[in-house]
Amino acid sequence: MKKISFSGYSFIVLSLSSILTQAFRHTPTQPPTANANGDVKPQETLAVHNKARAMVGVGPMVWNETLATYAQSYAHKRARDCAMKHSSGPFGENLAAGWRTMSGPVATEYWMTEKENYDYYTDTCGGDGVCGHYTQIVWRDSVRLGCGSVRCKNDEYVWVICSYDPPGNYIGQRPY
Repeated sequence: MKKISFSGYSFIVLSLSSILTQAFRHTPTQPPTANANGDVKPQETLAVHNKARAMVGVGPMVWNETLATYAQSYAHKRARDCAMKHSSGPFGENLAAGWRTMSGPVATEYWMTEKENYDYYTDTCGGDGVCGHYTQIVWRDSVRLGCGSVRCKNDEYVWVICSYDPPGNYIGQRPY
């Protein structure tokens, strides 16, 4: 396990065992057209991710139903308290919570605002010190994406989680 700290914010990155690695290397699927994962909007979420990646010369991701199922399952576990806690699972992970209008594309656009904090040449986060969500989105080796969402029990907030395989944000490595 490697721990990465971006100005006080910690990101846990876990290595996949060879068994898990093989389990998630199946043929990629296209995002479903139905809104099967709550407010995720898979096609739109994938498109926003891939637009960000194209802007820095990184190839596109593919939607992965196994990752989406993992993210959705974890989102359901958080529905009662809607706490912003990482799953500590084997994937890269971005979390967001917002009002009823929160969705996968909105969360991704929000994470993208961290781009202005990232300095590629020094591989550091400036500004408010947060850029790990952005760097996970554009991490060259992360090629599979799956997201889930849930409306919290108070029915005011929507919680979005996106999982990335393989995970990114390794110390000493630039995202692209």
